[in-house]
Amino acid sequence: MAGCAVEGGCPSDYVAIAFSILSFLLLLSWSMFPFLVDNVPRTTGSSFWIPLIQVVASFNLLLSTVMSVNFVKFKRRHWWQSCYLWAVWAEGPLGFGLLLSCRITQAFQLYFIFVKRRLPLIRSYFLLPLILLPWIAGATFIHVKKPLNYHCHMKVQWIIPIVSLHALYVTTLLGATGAVRHIEFRFDELRDLWRGIFVSVLSIVVWVTAYILNEIHDDISWLEVVSRFLLLVMASILVMAFFSISTTQPLLSQISLRRRESREFCTMGQALGIPDSGVLAQNEPISVIDTNEPLDKLLLNKRFRHSFMEFADSCLAGESAHFFDEVHELNKIPEDDSVRRIYMARHIIEKYIASGASMEVNISHRSRQEILMTSDLARPNLFHNASNEIMQLMKTNLARDYWSSTFYMKFREEANKRSDSYEMDQISGWNFSPRLSSVHGADDPFHQDHLFKSSSGRSHD
Repeated sequence: MAGCAVEGGCPSDYVAIAFSILSFLLLLSWSMFPFLVDNVPRTTGSSFWIPLIQVVASFNLLLSTVMSVNFVKFKRRHWWQSCYLWAVWAEGPLGFGLLLSCRITQAFQLYFIFVKRRLPLIRSYFLLPLILLPWIAGATFIHVKKPLNYHCHMKVQWIIPIVSLHALYVTTLLGATGAVRHIEFRFDELRDLWRGIFVSVLSIVVWVTAYILNEIHDDISWLEVVSRFLLLVMASILVMAFFSISTTQPLLSQISLRRRESREFCTMGQALGIPDSGVLAQNEPISVIDTNEPLDKLLLNKRFRHSFMEFADSCLAGESAHFFDEVHELNKIPEDDSVRRIYMARHIIEKYIASGASMEVNISHRSRQEILMTSDLARPNLFHNASNEIMQLMKTNLARDYWSSTFYMKFREEANKRSDSYEMDQISGWNFSPRLSSVHGADDPFHQDHLFKSSSGRSHD
């Protein structure tokens, strides 16, 4: 026991390592499942790279704990086993500090979007390094002073400020989350944040206790082994339960491993419960299409709109039609339902408006900035000018070719078939009573029969 307590390689050490590997693999499956199994398109914004950074930070925290606390027995020391590399940088700024900074950034985003009703003034790729600065400064100071011994342990006077830095970040996350506690979120953002805070506080209390015991009482073999085991196990629990992707991509939370819904949500409109959102239903009502009507009015018909979108996709210009479709879905949400309107507006901005978006639409710089700099994401006319520009673009580039395309021919044939079928159903179930008949007098073939029945009834009377 005494030998492995100092040099590493105790049976409990390998049990803790196995537990940390399983925890990280589970975390990795949570993050990759929607993209690999459900083919969810990858975004280019913070909704993708912040969860990715959390995965990297979790890996750094677990690996640095293994390397800095002598879990594995090495025959001789190597330069890459430096205490300052693992115990200071990988475990601090690149591990725990980066993990907490990501969650604070997400809480900051929720506060601005749902409380202030506008996009954050500071972009995430600027805010995250800014929040991480105290960790970087602390790691730099420790690296310069070099207080660690050959066991990667330090004295009590150094432990107190390090523990205080951990507590500061948890407190900051608690305050940022408390600022959005009154918002009735459609998904589980707030619950995930509170769960992260609860798990982090609980884990950090045990983790810090084990850390202090491991740092101070390195002369007690059994305490060294037990505290080391708790350090890695609690870190594994922390990263596994602390990670949640739904804070930045609510649509992904509906198809993740944590939820097994009977219904699959393919669009944000479906996830938000917007009426008649998504794919066409078989019983979609029939309405007559007048090709002389303007395109913006024709696109209000759901069947026509889907046919036009398929044509636009075939021309590699589908972003304009899809943008119009999602703005149309947004307009179905009542104006007083600000939370759902903000969800849908943010989804449209990330997908169509933001620079480098997956389906970025071709609109003027003025209209784009008007949307990105808006003071109210829930206002009804947020996409009004952009929609007008997109409509003009579709009329110029797509509408003329659509009328001579196979997509329109197919749409017209299906509409005629459904119309004929509808008429046959009406005839087969027609009620030919005198009260409901729309044909009167000599034109009604049943008129004489009606008169006969009527006169017969009077004669009996």
